[in-house]
Amino acid sequence: MQRATDTPLRGRPGYRPDALPWHDRQMTPTLHITDDADADALLSDNPLALLIGMLLDQQVPMETAFAGPAKLLDRIGTLDPKKIADYDADELEAVFRITPSIHRYPGSMAGRVRALCAAIVEDWGAEASAVWTRPAADGAAPDGAEILKRLKGLPGFGEQKAKIFLALLGKQYGLKADGWRESAGDYGTEGSYRSVADIVDPGSLTKVREFKKAAKAAAKK
Repeated sequence: MQRATDTPLRGRPGYRPDALPWHDRQMTPTLHITDDADADALLSDNPLALLIGMLLDQQVPMETAFAGPAKLLDRIGTLDPKKIADYDADELEAVFRITPSIHRYPGSMAGRVRALCAAIVEDWGAEASAVWTRPAADGAAPDGAEILKRLKGLPGFGEQKAKIFLALLGKQYGLKADGWRESAGDYGTEGSYRSVADIVDPGSLTKVREFKKAAKAAAKK
């Protein structure tokens, strides 16, 4: 199925990541999270898609959550944050409910995606990547602690989700911010298999699942 996009996906004629306004030329992300080439390309190339995928990553398999942005794009034809923020709430929920549903809880998650997009528009100039690239108040590049603070300020991003996303930026998305590993806590540890930040292939996905299963079992004791 051909997908309508606001920016060309890799592999298509005219694709130039350095031409995208958000793109740091030192960042060359190639994510492998969903086992779907188109969905992974969208996550790699579109920062808002990555944020939405992280937002959806709760109470559903990771692959389902991070495939959500591609489904949303297929169904409404855009990932423009302003258009999503302005979407009628009931209509967006209906989009989330189309089979296969975007999330196990389409109503609440559609609302959270709208809220996230509204925050990106109002606080970050409709540019999702500005959350981790906009200079700090003193003009310096934001460090890990600052980026974590910004992420925690987004709707739907608590402490743990923000740390996982920061680790994902650092481990796979080319983020060079000072102190990002420390700010991401255990999720920033090199060689760990704790979260989506560590998924690069089917083998690592299996290891992350095993870690989560063990952690859940330990918590029940």
